[in-house]
Amino acid sequence: MSASKTHRTILKHFIPTFRSEGVGAKVRRSIGVPDMQKFSPFVMLDHFQVKAPAGFEQHPHHGQETITLLLDNYMAHEDFTGSKGILRPGDLQFMTAGKGVVHSEIPVVMSSNDRPAQGMQLWVALPKELINCKPRYRDLRNEEIPVVKPYDNDGKKLTVKVISGQSYDVTSVQDLAYTPVVYYQYTSFRKGTKFVQEVDPKMNCFIYVKEGSIKIKDTVYATNSAIFFNPDGDLIEGEIASEDDQKTEFFIIAGQILDQEIVQYGPFIDTSEQNIYQTFRNYQLGINGFENVKTWNSVIDKGVDEELAKEWLAKDGYEFIPHD
Repeated sequence: MSASKTHRTILKHFIPTFRSEGVGAKVRRSIGVPDMQKFSPFVMLDHFQVKAPAGFEQHPHHGQETITLLLDNYMAHEDFTGSKGILRPGDLQFMTAGKGVVHSEIPVVMSSNDRPAQGMQLWVALPKELINCKPRYRDLRNEEIPVVKPYDNDGKKLTVKVISGQSYDVTSVQDLAYTPVVYYQYTSFRKGTKFVQEVDPKMNCFIYVKEGSIKIKDTVYATNSAIFFNPDGDLIEGEIASEDDQKTEFFIIAGQILDQEIVQYGPFIDTSEQNIYQTFRNYQLGINGFENVKTWNSVIDKGVDEELAKEWLAKDGYEFIPHD
């Protein structure tokens, strides 16, 4: 590591509490709450759990991209443009709402277990020139994500899924989002394992500890900690604090700081209250990008069984594999 690299300092940290969201979902929200209202370009991060038949029934979005990583079980998605599909454990969906989209996200009823679907959903504001772009989807399948397993100087193992960006000289699939975002999923089972990640100085960066604990300098951050960094350096470094054989899993996520106002009203994001008001009116009247809302009814809002999941996955060339 170059001696010219500068470690980022920590802006703040906290552990978000469980809260209800959607119909029967539970989330830990670490961006979009009083502790961290906005963190440009990010406006929301949810670590969610939702068990069928509950879910996120049809709802609108505007002016943002959503990045959904499914961690456990299966989840269906469908929108009023005709896009639909199934996310499996480890899969991601990058959705650009742009001018406007209405969609549903519903977990599959599993015969092999009764666990809730679990995942991470991140909302990213679009640059002002792309706020009214055409909606689009990009699925990133688990098999497509590069994985690197570096060793530190003591031979302790670290696994990094390079969802977006570059880590330990491994580069991800490109062009997944309009707003530049890097996204890394770190895992280790060995206490004291070191980790280091370079970050573009033009990006805001945070860590979310899903499981286990990590140490940065002399401070230990426990499970569910959200750690936000100042944009005052280009390096983040720490080590695993959990005991040996206990899984530690955390995410390092960063995004380009946008030179614009970010105004949010529920699922609508824009650069001014006037624009938000116009979008809300468009949605209510079914105009200017929301025309399909007048005639569309979600199939999956009625529930998703394994047969439908198998059918949709087969069309995309994938197999439905139930797991305990």
